[in-house]
Amino acid sequence: MAAASRSGSPSGSGGPSRSGDDDAMRERVIRKVAWRLSPFLGLLYFINYLDRTNIGFAAPHGMNDALGFDKAAFGLASGIFFIGYLLLEVPSNLMLHKVGARRWIARIMVSWGIVASLMAFVPNAATMYGLRFLLGIAEAGFFPGIILYLTFWFPKRERARAVALFMVAIPLSSVFGAPLSAWLIQAGHGVLFGLDGWRFMFLVEGLPAILIGIACWFYLTDRPQDAAWLEQGERAWLQKEMDMEHAQTGQRYHYPLRKALTRPRILALAFVYFGIVYGLYAVGFFLPTIIAGFQQAFDTNYSVLEQGFIVAIPYLFGAVAMYFWARHGDRTRERVWHVAIPAIVGGLAIPVALYMESPFTTMIAVTICAMGICSALPAFWPLPTTFLTGAAAAGGIALINSLGNLAGFVGPYVTGWLTDLTGTPKAGLWVVGAFMVAAGIVAVALKAAPAADDERALEADASRT
Repeated sequence: MAAASRSGSPSGSGGPSRSGDDDAMRERVIRKVAWRLSPFLGLLYFINYLDRTNIGFAAPHGMNDALGFDKAAFGLASGIFFIGYLLLEVPSNLMLHKVGARRWIARIMVSWGIVASLMAFVPNAATMYGLRFLLGIAEAGFFPGIILYLTFWFPKRERARAVALFMVAIPLSSVFGAPLSAWLIQAGHGVLFGLDGWRFMFLVEGLPAILIGIACWFYLTDRPQDAAWLEQGERAWLQKEMDMEHAQTGQRYHYPLRKALTRPRILALAFVYFGIVYGLYAVGFFLPTIIAGFQQAFDTNYSVLEQGFIVAIPYLFGAVAMYFWARHGDRTRERVWHVAIPAIVGGLAIPVALYMESPFTTMIAVTICAMGICSALPAFWPLPTTFLTGAAAAGGIALINSLGNLAGFVGPYVTGWLTDLTGTPKAGLWVVGAFMVAAGIVAVALKAAPAADDERALEADASRT
């Protein structure tokens, strides 16, 4: 607008008025898309993440005793999910790209809901290992599929906020899910089929995925040109905007699928994501156990429900930090430091928590770590799509996510193994901090995204063509 006004173009020439009309159209369309998609996709991820991590609450409240799990065995049961997840992640995302998000996400949710519900009836440790492995297979492709799906609907300049509104379900699943899980364990003991409280929790929290998965079939729209809930002019504008952006990315970085999957930059991004996810799942799976240990460490006595509310506190702050940090990243159009700073700060905070002398100061350090993890996650995902599009984006995003999510296996298992080996969680959480700091350093060294001025130059070039 300002540039057009300085050029002296009269309003009738199409300069300022066309720019103003385009800005108004952009604001209106993006607002409609955000209201239509973000709350629903956030709900899907809320259910997804809750079903993936509620084993952390079951562990200290009956499951470990019933199945004979020590800390390492629990870490294996938590993490084996990610082996199945890794095996089918890339094929699943390519299938989503081929058949459309509406069909494929519905299939993913219904299948994972069935497996998650069956965990209520496990008779032994081997069966739990098997179901957690199957849960990973069932969920494969969900998260990278949504990330890819968002690239169909949100231009780059709005994408970090769109990812944040989706990924805010991670901390919110703990803000609301942790007290819910605790209450189901406490109140559900013997209510249905004589199930223990932790089994009742698995059953009740698995069923919504089936119901919402069926709703996906009717609610989601694959591409902007199919969106009956947008006006015809709005559909045309958004589809043209996305087509132009994808073509621009393809011209600058034309990587076929096979080459994209072997690019050093992709593998380096996978390591950055690995370090962030290592912190996410090590803290997520073991925080309920750490808080349950406050009774011995600090001579406190919290009920199961009170422990659930304590677990929720770091993630409440994390949810707020996630949104505002992502919004700042979109406004400045800087990506690398928006990943590196929170990863390094969070990595330094988590070992500090182990040397605090009260539950209050311990939770302050854990909260800082959670805020760092939650802030780094949505800032990370705009990076791959700055140089990948089409099938290469589908495969590249899935590969980054699957390799990064190996941390979901390694983190809980190594943390549990070191806890059993040393008799304290300190060694395991020092490793967590080290991986997070390393992720931040690699992000800075990589310089994986164009600078803000480069992005604006690319947009200016696109507007002249």
